Amino acid sequence: MSCKLQSSSIFYSAFKQECSALFAANGDAALAASDYDRAIELYSAAITLLSASSTVFANRSKAKLGKMLWMEALLDAEKVIELDSLSYLGYNLKHAALHGAQLYDEAIQTFQTMLSKLDDAPDIQTRKLSQQYLRPSEAEHAIRQVIHAQLENSPLRVLDTTTGLLCDQEAQISAFKMSTEYKELLSSTITRPDLRTKRIKEVVRRNLQYAMLSHRWGGEEPLLQDIQGKSVYDSGLDSVGGMMKLRSFCKTAHDAGYNWAWSDTCCIDKNNNVELNESVNSMFIWYRHSALTIVYLSDVPPSSKSGALTMSVWNTRGWTVQEFIAPEVILFYQSNWTLYLDDRTPNHKESVAIMQELEDATGIDRSAIVAFRPSMIGAREKLNWASTRVTTIQEDIAYSLFGIFDVRLPVIYGEKQDNALSRLLQEIVARSGDITSLDWVGKSSEFNSCLPASITSYQAPPCKLLPLPEHEIQSSLSSLRKTVAVDFALNLYTQLRNMSAPRFAAGKLWLPCIAFNVREVKRVRSPAPETQFTYRVKADGLHDLLITAEQKVQFWPAKPIVRNFILVRPWDRSLLEL
Repeated sequence: MSCKLQSSSIFYSAFKQECSALFAANGDAALAASDYDRAIELYSAAITLLSASSTVFANRSKAKLGKMLWMEALLDAEKVIELDSLSYLGYNLKHAALHGAQLYDEAIQTFQTMLSKLDDAPDIQTRKLSQQYLRPSEAEHAIRQVIHAQLENSPLRVLDTTTGLLCDQEAQISAFKMSTEYKELLSSTITRPDLRTKRIKEVVRRNLQYAMLSHRWGGEEPLLQDIQGKSVYDSGLDSVGGMMKLRSFCKTAHDAGYNWAWSDTCCIDKNNNVELNESVNSMFIWYRHSALTIVYLSDVPPSSKSGALTMSVWNTRGWTVQEFIAPEVILFYQSNWTLYLDDRTPNHKESVAIMQELEDATGIDRSAIVAFRPSMIGAREKLNWASTRVTTIQEDIAYSLFGIFDVRLPVIYGEKQDNALSRLLQEIVARSGDITSLDWVGKSSEFNSCLPASITSYQAPPCKLLPLPEHEIQSSLSSLRKTVAVDFALNLYTQLRNMSAPRFAAGKLWLPCIAFNVREVKRVRSPAPETQFTYRVKADGLHDLLITAEQKVQFWPAKPIVRNFILVRPWDRSLLEL
């Protein structure tokens, strides 16, 4: 009887083992086919029949991960660790379950343990598995590099749109590293280094992108000292002038999905000359790299019709030129913080109606507004854009153009517009050779008489050479062929082509010019104001000219003397291409 019972027990145990193995094998097939429900059912049956191995628990954990049953998968992963504490597999599964459950701190700690198990593995093949992963310190370094690259073209200081607190870049980084997004990024990067660059850039950009404000300063605005260490949402700041505008801007940026916002009123320490200099020189770049620029039109009432933007005082200010041509995405808001014309276009640079109105109001071609690239090309046209605009501080009319021309120069408040503008123009001529900025009408600068004292000197349309009629060109060529040898003409062309570029040295402009001897100067009547004088001038090689000047040319008939006059035209290599 005892033998029969023992035999029956052995048979039953073998039968259970065989059934358990069959359930496990079928579970493996279901798992391979991503039939997670079936796999979980089969693995559970195998475990019920027999105290299963760590492999069955591991596979059931994988199936539960596939079904996103994070906590159930975690229990199976911990069972794997219990059954085989030396194996890395249980920790790998535990990390995946904790990551899925958004318990990122614990997930990263578990991953560290897994790496140590791989490092301590007795066989080389298992130890080599660690090479497919990034260590948390390596992942942190990779993320930190992307963060610094992102912040390189970002403002030095911004407002947290959630808390309303002013933050420098270090505070931004700290806030990001405390966020769930950062921890999720770190936890996922260590397991998938092949995707790290693209993924890191995407998450960092999304979390550190910012909105910029373009507006007309009011009588009082909140400065850095007013809000430092305080939240702009704090009711205790209600008495600070302009606070409602700043709050509404932050809320609008937050509602649009941006964590950070920048305003020129409070995000620059204007008492710090180094920071002020850096901010003025970098402002164009900050607007260029903003995710959104919000233009607030304080004098445009709700439900305004087309044309209100044209009449806004915002359109008269010097700084606003770069603030609407630099950004890639821009939205115009009315005085009650509703969209101008109720235009729901995600980017008003794609709104035909608004861009047409802005072009009409500013005289700037729509293509330049939408896709502007900073450079010194076409300097005269860009100076004309700013010629009718004003700034509260006179030097700012020049400083506001630094980014448009892609130059960096010292900011010296107190130097006056004359000097600031002349330094800018000198840089343009010296670096680009573009002399169109010498085409102006008005009072000359004390800095250099070839340059204007004010930006208003560029209001007049630029001087354009009229093309010669074809018959005159042919006539001139025929005349030259009869009087000028070919070798002489080629030599002259080569000399003109190789003339040195314009340059400034010791405050003086060295500029290749063509000089024309004046044969006769005669004053004539003209409709010019009484304070101006018009003369007819005859010069060798030129048609007769009418020249109007503010200074009177003095002649002394009672004491005849010989006075030599010459007309000088700056030489431009482009003239060779006419």
